[in-house]
Amino acid sequence: MHIFVLLNLKTIKMKQFLLTIALATAYLVPVTTYGQGKTINQTFKINLDKSKVEWVGKKITGQHNGEIKIAKGEITATNGSVNGGNITIDMNTITCLDLQGEWAEKLVGHLKSDDFFSVEKHATSTFTIKSVTPIKEAKAGTNNVTVNGNLTIKGITQEIEFPAILEIRGSNLVANGEAKIDRTKFDIKYGSSNFFEGLGDKAIDNEFLVKFKIAAIAN
Repeated sequence: MHIFVLLNLKTIKMKQFLLTIALATAYLVPVTTYGQGKTINQTFKINLDKSKVEWVGKKITGQHNGEIKIAKGEITATNGSVNGGNITIDMNTITCLDLQGEWAEKLVGHLKSDDFFSVEKHATSTFTIKSVTPIKEAKAGTNNVTVNGNLTIKGITQEIEFPAILEIRGSNLVANGEAKIDRTKFDIKYGSSNFFEGLGDKAIDNEFLVKFKIAAIAN
């Protein structure tokens, strides 16, 4: 009888010991699950028809704006968080929307020339996403992430960073935002008062604005 009681007590203590070990170990296991206990990797292909890129260039006497098309692109995510991506822009598709006819053609021709984007030599520009960091306590409808990546224009690569609104719902990804780009860092110095004196009201801002709306769907 005494032996049975001792064995029973030892069994109970062993179960308690194993339970304690299990609970303690649980806190050491990294959380890598998403959805039904799985790590979900997704690749979103950009929908070219539903995505849009606009540009705005300013000067002392006014500004010009237009559009440019995405040639191809994809964005990758793990467990609902974007962690990479590549977007290629077709520089030959640049347009001007605030001018018409001959004036628009002249501006676009100038933008494609060596004074600006040297499109004949560099037909594409690219943006490679390095990281996407959530913005803490972002309110609904406002920028909720900070995007960091490498932008290549005219064969020159520079790191840029900008805020955006990004949302993933199932197999759909939507992103909206805008980025200010210093053109002089890409050897686009035409009309810059930083490099030329006496420009007066012909000076062009060093920064131009890119506005984008991206729609993508998981493969």
